[in-house]
Amino acid sequence: MATLLVSQRNFASHATPSGHPERADRIRVIEEALSEYEFPALVRKDAPSGDLSQIDLVHAPGYLQALAAVRPAEGIAQIDEDTFISSGSLDAVATAIGAGMTALEAVALGEVENAFCAVRPPGHHAERERPMGFCLVNTIAVVAREAQRKYGAERVAIVDFDVHHGNGTQDIFFTDPSVFYASTHQAPLYPGTGAKEETGIADNICNAPLMARTGTEAMRGAYEGRILPALENFRPDFLLISAGFDADYRDPLAQLDWRPEDFSWVTLKLRELANRCCGGRIVSMLEGGYDRAGLATGAAAHVTALMS
Repeated sequence: MATLLVSQRNFASHATPSGHPERADRIRVIEEALSEYEFPALVRKDAPSGDLSQIDLVHAPGYLQALAAVRPAEGIAQIDEDTFISSGSLDAVATAIGAGMTALEAVALGEVENAFCAVRPPGHHAERERPMGFCLVNTIAVVAREAQRKYGAERVAIVDFDVHHGNGTQDIFFTDPSVFYASTHQAPLYPGTGAKEETGIADNICNAPLMARTGTEAMRGAYEGRILPALENFRPDFLLISAGFDADYRDPLAQLDWRPEDFSWVTLKLRELANRCCGGRIVSMLEGGYDRAGLATGAAAHVTALMS
């Protein structure tokens, strides 16, 4: 079966200050890397605008209204040291949600085997009650809830290989045994969460922190020795991936030593597990990745593995 690429046409609507790492050209880089010339077999769809009310599935009451209140009529407003919201940010968020829903539907209905959503802003740092770390809304958490609500998935797993721990996703699902969250991430590093001892109320959280400067050997050991066995034991009905490519050795915000083949390896391992547990059903969504070359080669390796 085919792999779906869902693109976000209004990715530049979310504006950040000049020089900010999370900027619009990240999506342009991915579009170039995944062009029709390079990947002619990819099924391609543009994301529609999604329903912002779905934010209420994972965030606290009033969260959307609070974002709307700080959104400026023009220009850019600052939420915290790293996180900004512009006049068009919620339009971009709506389309990112629309991308996730489009991918989820196509995979759930068997139109494609798996999907990758090239969207921004990222989401995995957004906690139940606060945006942070470049993230406004936890999009992948919304997709997880919709997989349960609309498509009857009893158990949803989220695997996060962004170099930064997805504190927001962990926060949202920490007390929910129906969602499994696993993360490899550099530690110590922002946001300071993700210790092995953080396991959730029902051992549904699995963190595998990695030391700076480590690469293939440490990464494979974390997945084969810790994450993949726990994920197999959970036996998800649907597998979601928070696909950050900032573990690449060139990334300016971290110090892991991953190469494109490492993103390929972990994706293939997750595909193998999804084939055993949930009919291969995977939806992957872009998170971080702030070096242009690292983002391009990582995303290309990831999508190649999804297609293989």
